[in-house]
Amino acid sequence: MLMEDCRRKALCFYGKHDFKSVLRVVFTDGTSAVVFYRLAKAFQQIGLGIIGWILLELNKLFNGCVIGRGVEFGPGFVLMHPIGVVINGGVLGGKNIVIESGVVIGAARNGLPVKVPVLGNDIFIGAGAKVLGGITIGNNVKIGANAVVIHNVPDNVTVVGIPAKVVGKI
Repeated sequence: MLMEDCRRKALCFYGKHDFKSVLRVVFTDGTSAVVFYRLAKAFQQIGLGIIGWILLELNKLFNGCVIGRGVEFGPGFVLMHPIGVVINGGVLGGKNIVIESGVVIGAARNGLPVKVPVLGNDIFIGAGAKVLGGITIGNNVKIGANAVVIHNVPDNVTVVGIPAKVVGKI
């Protein structure tokens, strides 16, 4: 999956995913955060969760982002700039999810149990956006910078604002 993550990031940065472009993104900020996350998941799957936990702690230290132990993202996961990104440990996401800096994807406590978002496929989340609570984000969605998403979002739309509202179809 790591190679798919790098290809997706190359496509986002350079509009192509040839070898040269993929190699360039390997050395950009954000890529190491995804590498730490993917390695942590691999160690968890083979029963070495403590090593995975250490890698996620190193991710906080070196990349300034928090990705919970239970987070599941499909291939094509991209952190453009990881500083300030916080992803709750229960978050589930599909493939081709691109996240900018300062994004929070987390729980909302509206009673018990605490619920977290579920993200579909092909999602872009702009800088500083917050996606909170037990909501579902559909497929092919763009979330604008600094939006606060607290309600379900249908497929094929762009949402912006506080609270976020649909402003267009994709």
